[in-house]
Amino acid sequence: MSSLLLFLLVAVYAGLVMAFANSITAKIETETYGGMQRTEQVSRELGKQKERLDMEKADLQTEAKEIFMLYEITKEIAQSLNEQEAFEIFKKKLHTHVDFKECRFLEPRSGEAKDLRKKEDFFVFTLQSKKQRIGYLVIEGLSEKDKEKVMILGHQFALALRRVLLYQEIERIAITDSLTEVHTRRYITERFKEELSRSKARNIKLSFLMIDVDYFKRYNDQYGHLTGDQILRETGFLINENIREIDIAGRYGGEEFCVILPDTDQQGAQNAAERIRKAIENAVIKAYDAAVKVTVSIGTATYPDAGQKMEELIDKADWALYRAKKQGRNKVCSFGIYKDDRDAA
Repeated sequence: MSSLLLFLLVAVYAGLVMAFANSITAKIETETYGGMQRTEQVSRELGKQKERLDMEKADLQTEAKEIFMLYEITKEIAQSLNEQEAFEIFKKKLHTHVDFKECRFLEPRSGEAKDLRKKEDFFVFTLQSKKQRIGYLVIEGLSEKDKEKVMILGHQFALALRRVLLYQEIERIAITDSLTEVHTRRYITERFKEELSRSKARNIKLSFLMIDVDYFKRYNDQYGHLTGDQILRETGFLINENIREIDIAGRYGGEEFCVILPDTDQQGAQNAAERIRKAIENAVIKAYDAAVKVTVSIGTATYPDAGQKMEELIDKADWALYRAKKQGRNKVCSFGIYKDDRDAA
């Protein structure tokens, strides 16, 4: 009896131990499983964070690359102060980042840009400087995916182009007489020296014209200084209109103008001077309520016959101008050519 009871007690104890052990094991398994799930969740979240970081890193790298590209383009274009040269630098840089067949720069007044917008294979980007249009970029064979990049780069080119145009305008103002729109005396002097050196090096002729408005003081006294200013303004315009692109016109002082004629002999200088004289004689200058006709007297001097130095040529042209005034004005006189022996020195 006692043995049976002992057995039962042992069995009950063993059952309790087994139950407790199973409970502990189940609890451990549950906790372990839960821990594994939490670990997997944390791992997934870490994986997602890594993906986001990788994407952000890639975006930052792309953005940094684009910023560096913009910096490089802007830096190189900024080294140029010539409109066409700046465009060539931009075009070359653009080609390293974008595929296209051809890229052209069109002036703001070009009507071609409007027609090209209608063509499927052309992308036309308007270059703006604040509210002013400064030109067009016309790109042929550009893919759709690259258009946004071209627009970004186009804005940078517009900024650089605006700088170039601003510099050119400042330079133009610095060397241009504000009233007459011909060059200043200082600029004329510098260019005269350059052209004279070139003529000596190449052994070619060079001529210089000195031009004076006849009876200018009389017009000022009769019509007033505003009309006098208009006469000078129109005279400068007519001189510019009747010379070659390589010739250089300037205001020497007061009502006196001058023109440098590179690669021009004495006969060529006489022809150029006569063309200017006739154009001014035939013009009617309208100034406020007045409509006046004026004339000019012109003296010419030619290197090397009239002199070897700039000062000599200016002096000889001025002397020939004095002869033209003395002979009745509205005339052209050349140093070294005397129609009347009494005028000769």
